[in-house]
Amino acid sequence: MTTPKEVSRLLADCGDGDQAAFNQLLPLVYDELHRLASSYMSRERPDHTLQTTALVNEAYLRLASKVMRQILIDHARRRTRVKRGGSQTRLSLDEAAILSDERAADLLALDEALTKLASVDARKSRVVELRFFSGLTIEEVAEVLKVNPKTVARDWAMARAWIYREMAGETRATNYPAPNDLLC
Repeated sequence: MTTPKEVSRLLADCGDGDQAAFNQLLPLVYDELHRLASSYMSRERPDHTLQTTALVNEAYLRLASKVMRQILIDHARRRTRVKRGGSQTRLSLDEAAILSDERAADLLALDEALTKLASVDARKSRVVELRFFSGLTIEEVAEVLKVNPKTVARDWAMARAWIYREMAGETRATNYPAPNDLLC
């Protein structure tokens, strides 16, 4: 049995980029989600169509998209800090290829716009998060959010336009590339 203190240590180590800690933590998180889902499902009606594992997988997917967004944003912040003369951060070749300085600035502007969108329309913000950060299709997002794919397509189009408008002011002020390039 893993103690809360050990989980806290693993979380801290994951935050420092320790892959071994992440590999240890992942099954613990999944097991805990499964335990919680079983508890919740035991209180549902017997003929409920959602199975415990499906509930865990959906929760895990939602959690993963939020975590991926935060990791990318944290990484972008570190890159822009380094660019402005902060301490040097060691990056793997894969990380360096994924997020150039320009993309880091774009990602920070996107995060700011997405946070504003969430305060106006949480579902549209969630659609962007699932599409952009998790790479889900319109149909997959519809399944996760339990809405019609046409609704997701409309939300995606409206959110892209909203974010474009929000970032357009940033683009003029900071010479960011066109926001639409991010959300193709």
